[in-house]
Amino acid sequence: MKLVATPLPGVWIIDPDDHRDERGTFMTHFEEGWFREHGLYCGFTRTCTATNPRAGTLRGMHWQEAPDGEVKLVRCIRGAIYDVVLDLRPESATFRRWHAIEMTPDGGGALYVPAGCAHGYQTLADDSWVSYQIGAVHRPESARGVRWNDPAFAIRWPHCADRLMSRRDASYADYGHHK
Repeated sequence: MKLVATPLPGVWIIDPDDHRDERGTFMTHFEEGWFREHGLYCGFTRTCTATNPRAGTLRGMHWQEAPDGEVKLVRCIRGAIYDVVLDLRPESATFRRWHAIEMTPDGGGALYVPAGCAHGYQTLADDSWVSYQIGAVHRPESARGVRWNDPAFAIRWPHCADRLMSRRDASYADYGHHK
């Protein structure tokens, strides 16, 4: 595996080593020793999959407050997504900045999202699936979100004439009203 830095400290793209032959491809996405060697969190407690039938589906921007902060390892396993990480760690030099990448299953890469960062994505293709490894138990009392188009962050989402969102995600307040 290989770590690829992003402009946000602690947010990494993890490119797997792939082994290809006539049968197809075999990729390792998580190996505890390698993660430890690179100073990454290894205590994932949940694996979840989100299926999204429609292109233009937007999920986010979500995180859990400390002490229940979640580290996430996110992969697109079908379709295509525009994946966004928003740094909400007040002590970070990149506080309130965001980074986005397009993800498909073809490259097999994963996005490593540290605790204190909000995460969300918009599907770019019908029938897109996203897999998460998450390093904390979900605690509804610690769950937080900010509006996907909050002007304080100016996230540049792909144009979508018919965006699909949950009522909850669409009704989040701007970050300035959050605390």
